[in-house]
Amino acid sequence: MLMTVRPLPLPDPGTPPLTSASSFLAWQARRQWGVLSVAVTLGIITFLAQAVMPYALGHALDEGLEQGLGRELVKWAGFMLAAGTVQVVASAFGHRYDVENWLRAAFSVSQLVGNKVSRSGDAVTETIPTGEVVATVASDSGRIGEFFFNSARFIGSLVAYIAVAILMLVTSLKLGIIVAIGLPVVAAILGLLVKPLQARQSAQREASGRLTTLGADTVSGLRILRGIGGEAVFTNRYRAQSQRVRAAAVRVATTQSYLDALQVLLPGLFVALVLWIAAQQAITGEITPGQLVTFYGYAAFLSWPLQNLTQTLQITTRAVVSSRKIIKVLEVVPAAGHEPGTAPAPQPGAVLRDETTGVTLAPGRIVALVSERPDDSANVATRMGRFNDDAEAATPVHLGGTALREIDKAVLRERIVVAEATSHLFSGVLRDELDVRDRATDDEIYAALVVSDAQDVLDSTPDGLAGELPEKGRSLSGGQRQRVALARALLTEAEYLILVEPTSAVDAHTEARIAERLVAARAGRSTLIVTASPLVLDHVDEVIVLRDDEVIARATHRELLAGVGEAHDHYRSVVGRSLAEEPAHSGATTPDTDESSQEVTR
Repeated sequence: MLMTVRPLPLPDPGTPPLTSASSFLAWQARRQWGVLSVAVTLGIITFLAQAVMPYALGHALDEGLEQGLGRELVKWAGFMLAAGTVQVVASAFGHRYDVENWLRAAFSVSQLVGNKVSRSGDAVTETIPTGEVVATVASDSGRIGEFFFNSARFIGSLVAYIAVAILMLVTSLKLGIIVAIGLPVVAAILGLLVKPLQARQSAQREASGRLTTLGADTVSGLRILRGIGGEAVFTNRYRAQSQRVRAAAVRVATTQSYLDALQVLLPGLFVALVLWIAAQQAITGEITPGQLVTFYGYAAFLSWPLQNLTQTLQITTRAVVSSRKIIKVLEVVPAAGHEPGTAPAPQPGAVLRDETTGVTLAPGRIVALVSERPDDSANVATRMGRFNDDAEAATPVHLGGTALREIDKAVLRERIVVAEATSHLFSGVLRDELDVRDRATDDEIYAALVVSDAQDVLDSTPDGLAGELPEKGRSLSGGQRQRVALARALLTEAEYLILVEPTSAVDAHTEARIAERLVAARAGRSTLIVTASPLVLDHVDEVIVLRDDEVIARATHRELLAGVGEAHDHYRSVVGRSLAEEPAHSGATTPDTDESSQEVTR
C-alpha cells in the first residue's frame, strides 16, 4: 500500500491553535490526516491478524482431536497461514507509515518553531532563554513525532482488545467478563503512576533547559569571564545546575522503573488468573481443550495491547509536556517590524528616504553617510532596514513614498539589505555561508571575494568553498570575518545595499583596494556606506554629513574638504579624527585588526 505524501519541509506549516496541548496535537493530526489514516488502518489490520491466531489455533486443535488430519484441520491451518501473511505485510508497510508520521510531525513542529523565531527576532530570546528554544527543536519536536509514531499501534491495540473481548464473551461469559474488566483495571493501576511521572518529566525538562541556557551563556562569554576572573563561579553554577538535572532524571527514572516493573508483573498475574480459571472449566467440560488454548493465547496476546496502552500513556505524557513548551514559544508576540505588509512594493528605481534626518538613497547612487556619533548613522541604517516598526512610527522611512512598515517583509528583504558592523558568521560550508540566497555561481562567489579582498580566506579554509567554517567563523581573523561578511552582502545583489563600517577591521592598504572595487562592483545600483574613512569616502558619488539627526551637507569628499563654512569645518573635524587614527590603522605588518574594538554600538 503506497500513497503520495507531500515532501518536507512543507510550503506552509500552518497556524496551530495555542489554547492547549490537546488542541495542538489534534491540529497536527488533522494536518497529516492522510498519512495517519493509512498508518492506523495498517495498525488495525496487523493487530486483528494477530488476534485471530489463538481463535484459529483453538479450532484447529479441536478439529484435529476429533477428526484427525483432515479437511477441517487443513482449512484452519491455511487460515492461520493467511492471517500470518497479512500480519507480516501489514506490519512491514505499517512501520513505513509510522516513521512517516514521526518525521512529518517532528519536522513540521521544527518548521513552526523555526518560522516563529525568524519572524519574531529578538522577542523570542527576550521572553524565553535561548537554551529553551534550542531544546524545543532538539527534543520536544521529536517527542511530538513519537506520539504520532505510536498512534497506529495504540489504536490497533484498542480495536484488537475490543474484538478479543467480544469473542471471549461469546465463548465463555465468565472468562470474557474477567478479560473485559480485568485489563482496564490493570491499565488504571498503571495509570496512577502517569501523573507523578508527568510532573517529574516536566521538572526535568525545565532543569535541562536552564542547564542548556547556562552552558550556552558561559561558553559564549568565556572571554569576558576570563577577563573578570569569573570562570570558577560560572563553572560552579553549571556544575550545580547539572546536579539538579541529574537528580531530576533520577526521580523520573525511579517512577519509570516502578511503571516498567508493574507492566511485567500485573499482566503476568492476569494471564495466570485467566489460565487457572480456563483450566478449571476445561476439566469440568465447560470449554474444549482447543478453547483452553484459545483463552491462554488471548490472555497472552492481550498483554501486548496492555503494554502498548501503558507505553502510550508515557509517550502522551511526554508529548503533552513538550506541546506546552512548543506553545510557549509560538505564543511569543513578534518583535515590532515583523508584521505583514499590506501595501504594494514600489517599482524599481524608487528613492529610499529616512524622513527623520532627510538621508536619501537615490537609484544607482553610491553614497556615504558620515556622522561624528557612529550611533546616529548606524540608527539611520537600522531604520532603512525596517528592523523596528514601532520606532518607524516616530521616525518613518519611505521607499518611493510608501512607508517601509506597510510593505511585505519578504519583498522588502529581497530589495533592501543591511550589513551591520558586527560581522556575524555561521558554521557550515563556506559556499553556503557566502551564498545565503542559494543562487550564485562559483564564479560569482569568487568575484565577490575579490571585491572584498577575501581571497586569502579560501587559502585558510581547507577545501576552499567546500570547506567547513566552525561556529561563528572563529577560525578566521577579525578582518577576514568582516571581509567574508562583505562578500556575503554583495552576493545578495540587493537593489539597495546598506553597509555599516564594512572596512573597520582591515588595514589601510586593504581598505583602499576594497573601496575601489566595491564602488566598481556596485556601479549603477543604490548603495549607502556608513563610514568616516577617507579611503572609502574618496571613491563614492556623494557624501552626506549628519549632525544631531540632521543633514547639514551633501557633496563629494574633496568638495567637502575644500569648502568653506561651518558644515565643511565640521566634516573636516570628523574626517580628521579618522586621519589621525590612520597610522595605527594602516600598519602594513598587521593586516587585520580585532573588529571587537571597531563595532558600532546600536
